Amino acid sequence: MKRFEVWLVNLDPTVGGEIKKTRPAVIVSPDELNAHLQTVIVVPLTTGRVYPFRVATRVQGKKGVAAVDQLRTVDKRRLVKKISTLRGKTAERILAALSEMFAL
Repeated sequence: MKRFEVWLVNLDPTVGGEIKKTRPAVIVSPDELNAHLQTVIVVPLTTGRVYPFRVATRVQGKKGVAAVDQLRTVDKRRLVKKISTLRGKTAERILAALSEMFAL
């Protein structure tokens, strides 16, 4: 499990406005953490409009958005199957959105 891989992730159970169900999510935690911990940090992918902190994506030919505002740490057992890897500008935009979101 490596940074910028897209996996189907079982996000249930959830509470309130948390993003639900089994859906694609991009791993954003650094590879060094991914190699040593039982958890990964993911950004769920969803369909819909681009809002602040939502980055336009295309995975397996399908348009969507990376919901950076829904950042989650999940146990690796929630990862069902690797489906893709994000590269280039999309990966850079996700990291930039994370940096901006946590900037002082």
